[in-house]
Amino acid sequence: MATQDGAGVSLKRALGQSDSQRMDPYLMMDVFFSNDPQDYIAGFPDHPHRGFETITYMLEGNMLHEDHVGHRGELKTGGIQWMTAGRGIIHSEMPQQVDGEMRGFQIWLNLPATDKMKDPHYQNFDAEQLPNISLLEEGQIILIAGSLTLDGDTYTSPVQAHATQPLIADIRLEPNGEVHIPVPSGLNALLYLFEGKIQVGNEALEFDQTAILTDGDMLHLKAGILGGRAMLLAGKPLNEPVVQYGPFVMNTVDEIKQAINDYNSGKFAT
Repeated sequence: MATQDGAGVSLKRALGQSDSQRMDPYLMMDVFFSNDPQDYIAGFPDHPHRGFETITYMLEGNMLHEDHVGHRGELKTGGIQWMTAGRGIIHSEMPQQVDGEMRGFQIWLNLPATDKMKDPHYQNFDAEQLPNISLLEEGQIILIAGSLTLDGDTYTSPVQAHATQPLIADIRLEPNGEVHIPVPSGLNALLYLFEGKIQVGNEALEFDQTAILTDGDMLHLKAGILGGRAMLLAGKPLNEPVVQYGPFVMNTVDEIKQAINDYNSGKFAT
């Protein structure tokens, strides 16, 4: 679904168009892609969050993060930023380019009730800090979060979140390339295709389509003649009530009202 966010940045909502289209513990996934600076130049000026985490993965482009806590980080091509909003953060994400391509993903990951009021936290990782797993002539996997075991070798991202056990990976397959990826039992998982075509088991996945995976799958992927590229999201469900109002995600309506009052009264910035 095409939409806008921030100061009018054009994007596509691949997950979380409605309450029924979330996948616990993931709340939302937005895809942004444009060669037109008018689609992204206004960026995302100061805005608040509470109660969840955001993961921004930059395929192409350059964006600067600043927040009221004092964190500052430049997100470059191939890098990620992982922000834990916790009890409240006010931040901005502004493009550091005036032309060229800007392309990437922003993912919202829920926090358990026990962590929703923890202190805010921010991490920035450049492309070379993320595991780049070679599949030889078959392709490659960029491990954004979590751990992955392939052919007896275990790869671990610097990004870990124990409560939700996220596994996030950018899977790129060469023409007719294939791979088997184990998805641990007990995790909810999906695969979102954003380039080419990929066969998921016996099902063909087309551009901009999502496959919901069954529990404990050994994920067998095979690309078409032009190759394929997909995002894998897996995580441990929290099985908690979700109440969302814009940038606030809590467990009850009263907690949402408190978040709004705290923001309006300036308590986020203290």
